Amino acid sequence: MLIEQQTVETVKPSVCVHSLLENEVQEEKILRSLALTRELGASAIVQFFPWAYFEQSDDDFSWERADFIIKHARLQGLHIIARLGLVPEWARRGISGSTLNTLPSESFADFAEYAAAFAARYAGEVEHIIIWNEPNLSFEWGYQPVDPADYANLLKATYARVKAANAQMTILAGALAPTLEAAGSSAGWNDLAYLRALYAAGAGAYFDALAIHSYGFLDPPEAPPAANRLNFRRAELLRDIMLEYGDAAKPAFITESGWNDHPRWTGAVRPSQRSAYTIRAFQFAEANWSWLERLCIWALRYPANLNAYPDYSTLISPDFQLKPIYYALQAHARGWESETRLWLPPPEKN
Repeated sequence: MLIEQQTVETVKPSVCVHSLLENEVQEEKILRSLALTRELGASAIVQFFPWAYFEQSDDDFSWERADFIIKHARLQGLHIIARLGLVPEWARRGISGSTLNTLPSESFADFAEYAAAFAARYAGEVEHIIIWNEPNLSFEWGYQPVDPADYANLLKATYARVKAANAQMTILAGALAPTLEAAGSSAGWNDLAYLRALYAAGAGAYFDALAIHSYGFLDPPEAPPAANRLNFRRAELLRDIMLEYGDAAKPAFITESGWNDHPRWTGAVRPSQRSAYTIRAFQFAEANWSWLERLCIWALRYPANLNAYPDYSTLISPDFQLKPIYYALQAHARGWESETRLWLPPPEKN
């Protein structure tokens, strides 16, 4: 199939979605997902490129699926923020009970080699990479204890290798999970405490921007942030820590965000609130956060239903039904709000 080069029509370049194409079996569904992203008016995607999929034995890379996704994302006019993670079996060093997230320190150099190979191969096509995912959670380390110094060392090992391979690549750290875990929790670290510890471990020299996960949960987007509350503006508290450590010149990217409208989940809002809150979140960020480069919604579409509450975080169903939130975000991204008479309720009073 011959696909001509496309251009994203948007008046809101910060609009971004988190795609989930790595587990999509049929190529035509990848193509359709990318085309619908362009039609949405999103100019960028966050896309996962699992190390375990592309280097199944040491120094033996297989890039075909990554080549396909990146080629066609670019043909749709999309910028790509590549998230790198998941550990191949050979790099888990025979650790008993290991998972795809188990990364022993002896394999940090191997991960750095993969990241550098990725950066070199896609120079000029991929502009940003995220190193790991939610490193403040034990799950993301194969249920091992969370240690900010370990992640600082991973960033240090990776940063120089990637920059040597592709000096123009922007390296994002963090993608921190919003959590209120208490000190000593086996599940992970509070994201605010973790970021401070990361800076204290010297990680500030080894990333170009911070990736943040900032969900709204039950609060409207204008609700003020607080250290003991999870909401959309919690991103401001992380930004304050960046300023505290002299990193004002570095931008931030919200690489996961949004609201859920499951009819029975206690963490969900009504569908009309979800649309309204999402658009108002973009409006708030555009008006107040000059330091934010992208605001990426989780998630575009799942390849199949999970039959659980996350199904209600998507913009498009597995069978490509466009949800009301898709049309609301499209109207915002493409400047159609006044033409379509999109009605958004006023902000709640605090």
